[in-house]
Amino acid sequence: MSHGVVSMADQFHFDPGTYLEMVRAEVPDYEQLQEVVAEAASEIRADTILDLGTGTGETLRHVARRHPTARLLGIDESDRMLDVARKVVPAADLRVARLQDELPEGPFDLVVSALAVHHLDAPEKAALFRRVAARLAPGGRFVLADVVVPDDPNDAVTPLDAGYDLPDRADEQLQWMRDATLTATLRWTQRDLAVLIGDRKRY
Repeated sequence: MSHGVVSMADQFHFDPGTYLEMVRAEVPDYEQLQEVVAEAASEIRADTILDLGTGTGETLRHVARRHPTARLLGIDESDRMLDVARKVVPAADLRVARLQDELPEGPFDLVVSALAVHHLDAPEKAALFRRVAARLAPGGRFVLADVVVPDDPNDAVTPLDAGYDLPDRADEQLQWMRDATLTATLRWTQRDLAVLIGDRKRY
């Protein structure tokens, strides 16, 4: 990370070159998760797309296929991860930033995030959703795919690191989206994964 700071992502994710392989091994439904995100993203017209927690660029790559002419912007706290993403989505403007920071200037037709927001605590998630809502264009959409606290503890199958991984329940996050003035729906859930959608009204 810039300024000589070692990010939390660098501490926990180790080698960006093998990160995707690790995620696929630890999150068995990862590919399906990405397909659900891309499908939800394809349901609106998007000329400007913001990806939160870009990592190695897999989510942005999937979404960009559905919107081949869109302007792509992504943020991640790890410049090492973004070095990989720059090869995966070379057309994207990728910047080092934390999810707790002010978001890039919008408006954006589409904001997506996969397996990143669960690193924020509850108040930080709610604050992020408010910032996302403020950056969405009228009629814009926020697609959030992440680890959640499942109803059945036996469904908590994704390996988590205490203090670094801070998942919350899907219904709580839907309410925080609604508190941020978004129309929130649960699109998909599988064990301890969920895809949530927050739509901004057109008027």
